[in-house]
Amino acid sequence: MRGWNEFLMEEEANGVVEVILILVVLIGAVVIFRKQLQSLVGDLLDSVEKKAKAIT
Repeated sequence: MRGWNEFLMEEEANGVVEVILILVVLIGAVVIFRKQLQSLVGDLLDSVEKKAKAIT
């Protein structure tokens, strides 16, 4: 029983689990909002391109 309690209190892998959960949430958000993100990035790149052409 003592070994089981020590195993439950062990926190060495908590950081790994947290990182994996954060990655899963971020990937899920990207999948859900893919169209909006593509539109936003496209608009930003168009704006940068127009401003770069204005400079040259």
